[in-house]
Amino acid sequence: MSLFGGKTNAGNAKVKALEPFRVHVQEDDELTTNQGLKIVDNQNSLRAGPRGPTLLEDFILREKITHFDHERIPERVVHARGAAAHGYFQVYESLAPLTRAKFLQDPSKITPVFVRFSTVGGSRGSADTVRDVRGFATKFYTEEGNFDLVGNNMPVFFIQDAIKFPDFVHSVKPEPHNEIPQASSAHDTLWDFVTQQTETTHMIMWLMSDRAIPRSYANMEGFGVHTFRLVNEDGKSRFVKFHWKPKLGVHSLVWDETQKLAGKNSDINRQDLWEQIEAGAFPEWELGLQIVEESDEMKFDFDLLDPTKLIPEELVPVKIVGKMVLNRNPDNYFAETEQVAFCVSNIVPGIDFTNDALMQGRLFSYLDTQLLRLGGPNFHEIPINQPICPFRINNQRDGLHRQAINVGKTNYDINSISKGLPKQSIAKRGYVSYAERIDANKIRERSATFDDHFSQATLFWLSMSPVEQDHIVKAFTFELSKVQEVIRQRMINQLQNVDNVLTQRVAHNLGLLPTEGPQPGFPKKVTPSPALSQMNTKKDSVATRKVAILAADGSDGKAISDMKKALEAAGCCVKVIASHMGQLKVSTGSQIEIDGTIPANPSILFDAVFIPGGKEGSINLQNCGAAVHYGLETYIHCKPIAAVGEGANYLAASRLITKGDTLPSGVLVSENDVVTNDFAGQFIKNIKQHRFFDRERIDSIPA
Repeated sequence: MSLFGGKTNAGNAKVKALEPFRVHVQEDDELTTNQGLKIVDNQNSLRAGPRGPTLLEDFILREKITHFDHERIPERVVHARGAAAHGYFQVYESLAPLTRAKFLQDPSKITPVFVRFSTVGGSRGSADTVRDVRGFATKFYTEEGNFDLVGNNMPVFFIQDAIKFPDFVHSVKPEPHNEIPQASSAHDTLWDFVTQQTETTHMIMWLMSDRAIPRSYANMEGFGVHTFRLVNEDGKSRFVKFHWKPKLGVHSLVWDETQKLAGKNSDINRQDLWEQIEAGAFPEWELGLQIVEESDEMKFDFDLLDPTKLIPEELVPVKIVGKMVLNRNPDNYFAETEQVAFCVSNIVPGIDFTNDALMQGRLFSYLDTQLLRLGGPNFHEIPINQPICPFRINNQRDGLHRQAINVGKTNYDINSISKGLPKQSIAKRGYVSYAERIDANKIRERSATFDDHFSQATLFWLSMSPVEQDHIVKAFTFELSKVQEVIRQRMINQLQNVDNVLTQRVAHNLGLLPTEGPQPGFPKKVTPSPALSQMNTKKDSVATRKVAILAADGSDGKAISDMKKALEAAGCCVKVIASHMGQLKVSTGSQIEIDGTIPANPSILFDAVFIPGGKEGSINLQNCGAAVHYGLETYIHCKPIAAVGEGANYLAASRLITKGDTLPSGVLVSENDVVTNDFAGQFIKNIKQHRFFDRERIDSIPA
């Protein structure tokens, strides 16, 4: 018997005292509410008809989500780790035909915003670069009140109904018996959930893709996920999907980088956002809308109310309507980034909800969460959460942390003592819910239009480039290699409904074979959507790209200064990196300031590397093991490399090039030390390319 830790220390008095409080699930236990009422179905919300709104009387949904919302204090249950910034939004042209929302009608109007980016699963102390969904929440401070677009960097979600949200998050969080692993989806409980909830299949494909490891927030798309409504002045409603398109394009890290960055710089994304804004390289996105007329609601082979589905851009193009620029960092992380409270229910006239069951649950859950996390009903009085228009004009009083001092005798509505003040707004000025006709029975059932869990997963897979498909296969292999074999096998069987090639490749890597066939009718034949591939994103700018000039004493000083000047003129952030700090003694006899050391500034922090010439400098780099590793690591991560003059000898000594042979893709070499305009221009063109993924198929370079 152990006296120190473990489950065998029965002699510990405290351990014995805790025994009456332990709950052990027995084989014949039945699911109940917290009041002991046996539950027949806690997987479907009570709604008015299969496609109708979720009903407030659903006490099972409310108890389950309320308990879930109050499980963590004061840290957010999900999206705990984040970074944020202030900025503005401006519409390009009036959208009055589509919506009565004023901030979408006047191109001259500047609407302040506060945007918070986050990882979903990890704690506040986890790393930025984990494989995870990223939150993309935008608070618009409009003249009609706050509008919160609380979305993600992926256009779909894992589940169709909010009643499953506590189960999903519990499954992806660290396992309850040992609090392991942190901020990782590669463990039993998540994949046990995924393989028993096939509606997760589409989203799990996104999670296994490069979208789950973004290069930076500025290179990340954002989505509202749900189908919303836009309502114009005449009361006409249209369905809408919200998109944020980054001006710098969508780019990602590679998996080996993410793992190393978690140790080298776990704050890489939040630091990058902060430094871009401080340097005046303001991140920018364009707002896009996918508009669907009400008469076209049922014309697709999927349901618009299903949050596990997207509308392919080839079917409904994204209309670009405005831009958002982030141009100011917070003054205090806690007061702003940590205390900001986003609520899906923060809405303005002209924007409305649909009967999406996941969104209906979020309308309750977000508000309930803020009540606990921020200490009560007055969280809207915290400065970062206050609207810029007049607010608190009501008879809601008191409560924890109340800041307002209400003057007057009445604190109830419909009074004569205070002349009935404040009075209700007239309809054309205030918010009026869209009058959707509902005539249905109360029922715990989903519409049959939600039943196809695999076709859009197939769509996503077939829309990926061969490189992206390779990464998805490797991600599945990595994740599933860490789970129990029975769960591993279930996922292999599930993937058969998506694509046979995907299944065979993942199964081969795991040493498994499918043990059952796909469901009848799957995999379906679908038309790929090129818009889903990151390979089709913008490659026309090097703004904010980081370039390391790897040098040593004796390197060519003119080549360093010329390349630095050319890169900075193009918008790159350039640092001179060496084995020591201080001054670099260059070949001309002068000195150049060193920006950082090799150990503190590894290649994974940069997008490209330049090697200057100079015979002595090249020899010094070749004799430095850390410098040799620098080039190798840059190469295996498929990043652009350029060298001039004797710098090519460093590449040859590192086995990255062989003189006389064709240069590998993305590797640029000049025989002399001169950085010509053409050479610098070609290097910049390579940096725009971002990565040269054909190198991944070369196994001769040591990692």
